[in-house]
Formats: sequence, C-alpha cells, structure tokens
Amino acid sequence: MAGAGGGNDIQWCFSQVKGAVDDDVAEADIISTVEFNHSGELLATGDKGGRVVIFQQEQENKIQSHSRGEYNVYSTFQSHEPEFDYLKSLEIEEKINKIRWLPQKNAAQFLLSTNDKTIKLWKISERDKRPEGYNLKEEDGRYRDPTTVTTLRVPVFRPMDLMVEASPRRIFANAHTYHINSISINSDYETYLSADDLRINLWHLEITDRSFNIVDIKPANMEELTEVITAAEFHPHSCNTFVYSSSKGTIRLCDMRASALCDRHSKLFEEPEDPSNRSFFSEIISSISDVKFSHSGRYMMTRDYLSVKIWDLNMENRPVETYQVHEYLRSKLCSLYENDCIFDKFECCWNGSDSVVMTGSYNNFFRMFDRNTKRDITLEASRENNKPRTVLKPRKVCASGKRKKDEISVDSLDFNKKILHTAWHPKENIIAVATTNNLYIFQDKVN
Repeated sequence: MAGAGGGNDIQWCFSQVKGAVDDDVAEADIISTVEFNHSGELLATGDKGGRVVIFQQEQENKIQSHSRGEYNVYSTFQSHEPEFDYLKSLEIEEKINKIRWLPQKNAAQFLLSTNDKTIKLWKISERDKRPEGYNLKEEDGRYRDPTTVTTLRVPVFRPMDLMVEASPRRIFANAHTYHINSISINSDYETYLSADDLRINLWHLEITDRSFNIVDIKPANMEELTEVITAAEFHPHSCNTFVYSSSKGTIRLCDMRASALCDRHSKLFEEPEDPSNRSFFSEIISSISDVKFSHSGRYMMTRDYLSVKIWDLNMENRPVETYQVHEYLRSKLCSLYENDCIFDKFECCWNGSDSVVMTGSYNNFFRMFDRNTKRDITLEASRENNKPRTVLKPRKVCASGKRKKDEISVDSLDFNKKILHTAWHPKENIIAVATTNNLYIFQDKVN
C-alpha cells in the first residue's frame, strides 16, 4: 500500500495544492466537502461560503503518468446564498454540506449540492460555439426594425472561446425541519435520499414539490429523544436498500420493499461495548460520523471518533475489521471535550478496488489502512514538501514515554489543523485531501 518497505508498496507524492497560503483564513473559504465524479476526471469542492469549485484533470496529463494528478479550475459558481427563516427566526447558512455527482449521460455533467435546508440539481455544460446572423436581432442583442429586413439570412454557428456554464435545473426545498447531513443518489439514477437529524426523505430527480418520508425517528415527546441520524447512503447496486447510522454507534439497514415507512430496519449492525473502555465520553466517541458502502456492495465502512470499522453486510453482531485512527487521543478526551474537537465529524473513503481505506486526523495528518496486508500509514498534508513529485514521509506519533527522533509528541499536535474531508479517485491512485482552506492532491509515485 503505502510506506517505506516492501516491493509492492505505493509511495505517495505531492502533486498540487489549491487555495490561498495565508494563515488568516476567511470563514467562507473553509472547505466543507470534496467529491470526485464517476470517471475521476472532475473533482468538486464545496465551501462554507456556498461556492462550488470544480477542477478538471488535464487531458494531456492523463497520458503522462507522473502528472496525472494535476487538476485545474474548470468552473466556479455560487450554489447557495444565506437565507433567513422568518417563521423560526433562524439564519440558514450557505455552507455546502454535501456534493454528489450523477453519472454522465450526455455532454453535460449534473451534480446535487445541499446546504442545511435546500438541495439543488446543477447542470454544468460547455459552450464553444455561438449563433450569429439572426434576421430580427443585431449581434449585440438589440431588436431590428422588421421593416428594414430586406433579405432572409440563415443563422450560423461560429466558434468562440470555451465557456463553462452552471445552471440550477431543480431546487428541492422545504422538506427538512432539521439540518441535512447526507444526500445519496440511488443506483436507479432516478431517485435520491436526503437525511437530516431525525428524518430521511426519498426524492425523484424530476419532481421538486414533493418527497416521500421513508424514515422518521422523531419521538412524540422530544424530551424522549435519545439518538439522531448522522449519515445515510444508498447501496451501490441494490436500489431498494439503504443504511443510516446514528449517534449511538448503530447502523440500520432498511429495505424499501418491506414497507413505505422504513422505521423498522431489516438489519441492525452494532458492536457491544468493551466494558474496560467505558468512560464519560463513551457515548460521544461511539457516534458514527460517516458511513460508506464499498464499490462492490459487500461491505460498508463506518467512522467514529477514534476508529474505522469495516462491516460485512451478512454479519451484524461485530465488524470484520477495526482500524484505530488515533488511539493515542484516548487519554486526551477530556481536553478534546473542552475545546469541542470531540464533536468533529471525520469522513472516510475507499480506494477504487476496496482494498485500502482512508480517513483524516488532526495536525493535518491522514491515515490509510491496507485491508490485505493489515499495514497502515500516517501521512501529512503540508506546504513544506510541496514540490511536485516529492515523496511523502510517513509520520509517527509518540503516545507516551521516550520520543524517538522522527516521532511527534501527542502534546505538540495542532487540533485546529484537521482533515475532515477526503476523496479517492475511483480508478487511480490519486487522492484529494481538504485541510482548512486548502485542497491537496497526491498521487502514487511512478518509477
């Protein structure tokens, strides 16, 4: 996978970094989601300012293996604006919570983006020709006097500089009382789900004025509320199956064929808690922040505060694999609770072949776990080694005792620098890692 030893190991090297270098980061520039499209040719990021920036893999660089990880800005548009809910006297942030691409069916690309309340379907299309020679219109758009038209012209298309246009095709609003945390497109590519803290809705991509509520965990008396929905995703191949995770560390798999309202799950995935690790923080750190099906659809991965777990869909009582992301923080939970870091929501992702999983950590570290060799590695997204094709050195954190030369002490970790959002190219070893306001792109080293 990744690391220093072994003949088959991947060595990761720096490719690009996007975003300003300033230490003084504007709140609006903080990246809040990262997503490759199905071919990996486009990479979208959303930020707290409601903007979506799409990067495109350079066509000529795709052939040159050492610079395949080079992406340039393709399109930037304002997806959401700040709003105000007058009935509840609440401000609705413009921050983009999630972006999901639809598979490409024609020359245009489509993506869904959502803030806390409203989901939008965007069409991204290219224009490199423009019509000229209208009969009733001048070239600048002014209408001509019809009496001056003496001959009939046939309008023609003339080449022009490439323009990439983003236009909102559908707006799906007013269906969520609570904040949307997930959107997931179904494998039928006609429907998608959106989940907030207490409900999951099913939408048709063509219909904006109604959705079906398929999960509702809101108790009649809100004082009896014990858990919330943290993430939800459709199965990649089975269009009737979806999962949702909860703040109690459970994952429920539902089958939409069973009933219209999927309040009763088909399977419940839950690992019994180890009594020796029980503490005041147990419930907080067991909350699942992300759930992702493998591309094969056989497994799913969940991320809680300290670990990544891989579950076989056929086995509910315990995960088949557990990887500790930053176990050295277990002794620091008290201070992480005081500075609110314990509530950070880390995402996770699979590589294209489901053999390696990746997730973020603090100090701009990110972790990879090889499921076959059981080896893991810690790498850092830093501007210090930002020369193209510089190989990333593995990092080690010293939990206690004597610190070796290359190790970093737990006490010197910067908890303001965190990697919450990561994405892996669906077909190649190219990864995108979002630090606060920068997007780092790394690729495997080609000898």
